[in-house]
Amino acid sequence: MAQQIVVFAVIALSLYFFVKSSIRYDVTAVMALIVLVAAGVVPPDEAFAGFGHPAVVTVAAVLIISRGLLHSGIVDFFARNLMRLGKGLTIQVLVLTCLVTLFSGFMNNVGALALFLPVALRMARRSDRSPSLYLMPLAFGSLLGGMTTLIGTPPNIIISLYRAEELGKPFLMFDFMPVGLSAALAGVFLLGLFGWRLLPRRATGHDEKVLFRIEEYISELKVLPGSRFIGRTLGELTSLGKWDILVLAMVRDGARIPAPRAHERVNENDILVVEADPELLGDFAEHGKLAMAGKNKSHAFGSGRKDLYEAVVMPDSYIVGRTARSVDMRNRFGANLLGVARQGKKLTRRLGDIQFRGGDILLLQAVAEGIQDTFTSLGCLPLAGRDLRLGDKPRILPAVGIFGAAIIVIAFGWLKVQIALVIAAVAMVLSGLVTLRKLYESIEWPVIVMLGALIPVGEALETTGGADSIAGLLLLLAGHMPPVLTLVVLMVITILLTNIINNAAAAVLMAPVAIGIAHGLNLSPDPFLMAVAISASAAFMTPVGHQSNTLVMGPGGYQFGDYWKPGLPLTLIVLAASVPAILRFWPF
Repeated sequence: MAQQIVVFAVIALSLYFFVKSSIRYDVTAVMALIVLVAAGVVPPDEAFAGFGHPAVVTVAAVLIISRGLLHSGIVDFFARNLMRLGKGLTIQVLVLTCLVTLFSGFMNNVGALALFLPVALRMARRSDRSPSLYLMPLAFGSLLGGMTTLIGTPPNIIISLYRAEELGKPFLMFDFMPVGLSAALAGVFLLGLFGWRLLPRRATGHDEKVLFRIEEYISELKVLPGSRFIGRTLGELTSLGKWDILVLAMVRDGARIPAPRAHERVNENDILVVEADPELLGDFAEHGKLAMAGKNKSHAFGSGRKDLYEAVVMPDSYIVGRTARSVDMRNRFGANLLGVARQGKKLTRRLGDIQFRGGDILLLQAVAEGIQDTFTSLGCLPLAGRDLRLGDKPRILPAVGIFGAAIIVIAFGWLKVQIALVIAAVAMVLSGLVTLRKLYESIEWPVIVMLGALIPVGEALETTGGADSIAGLLLLLAGHMPPVLTLVVLMVITILLTNIINNAAAAVLMAPVAIGIAHGLNLSPDPFLMAVAISASAAFMTPVGHQSNTLVMGPGGYQFGDYWKPGLPLTLIVLAASVPAILRFWPF
């Protein structure tokens, strides 16, 4: 009993930190594991067994395969052809949502969203509509697609392996399809035909409503004879915190030097292209004896602003929680930060003091060569200024062949899913679809660490009898209700949980409870495990329930309260579609 209390206390504290987000979820999971080891609940020699668990290996392999599919160009092919759609909003949203749902069934949810996000933004701009009408359905579609297959989302992999431990046989590749597809189809049609009508029409067009009116912040300053800045480095100029000046480019003897390094020294008659607060720019020019050369941006960006990029900060990005000043983008990543927007509004305080959050939109200036590496290093997803890359046929065929072979092997049960997918991931590397560097970058390490740490915590919940105690409490509350209502109660609890914590964590915590309920009712665990799998992916009511929701928050200009309006009816339709399907295909 004492160990149960310890487990409940640790889980309760973990949920608190998950919700508060003051500590990243992978760190919270590791802390929970350490406490249970110190308390003697988890044996020390089993503390890190979760990192070798088949679920962790499978998730890592799926992420690598997803990167290979992205690099093959197959998704880009579909994405480019979407631009031929008409301007009807219903057909645009419906087709976009259908495609992202289809692809997220076979690749990482965020990866599928990342490919179609720039397409949705282009459609919105071409149709002169707010991106807010497109992006939330797109994010929700990526979650719906994950319900349909074993590899569509980490919760399905986790639930499959819990079934293997309980019944000796896991759920197979397409065992999720009957229930997941029922829920996904109902959800897609709701979003395409009706759901977008519940979304706010946030204006983010190209004229007076644009997020970043960069011409208001860019000026050219000529270094006059006798300037106190002559001979000083650009690093010394930008360190003058009183003015918060950022040198974007330098023109010397008619030659343009984009994004000059901090050690570059200032010469007489140099032209400095700077980004600064207009109210402070005059003081800076007077202090340094510089001539205001107007607002002409030709030296800074050339024709067409080819070196301006917008990117959204991923929730697990390296820069989350750090300030712009501490990141030092210019010297470490070769990029200048020009602006930051949050929830559709440009932040007006000093850039150096802004602490980044997941979903923030950054306006960056960088040289086109190597910009993708810059995005990857920063942990950002490109929005504007990103061209679709159409993969050539020879690269599409190997990717489809490798992935298709893995699917067939898994579907027929010739190899265990983790073995088949690891072989496919290795094949992606050997074929050149994923380089060795991209191999490690494609893995979401915070998710891997969280899973590896939480799996022993979930097992402790089961071995100490805590899962049975929770199941018994639910059964007591259910009273004499029929099993189907108990199933619905389990789904509602899981849905509430997955909207505030990571969906994989919700699956790890609720799977033992589902098994406990099945034992208490003396019924098959299959319908209850399937219910948890579907519910863990139904994170539609908050922006923090899943990375996909967080990623569209900034580009769509959404606020926290915008999510539940389409999210609640979508949750209800998923419940209405999935419960009968569970009873039909996975009876008690």
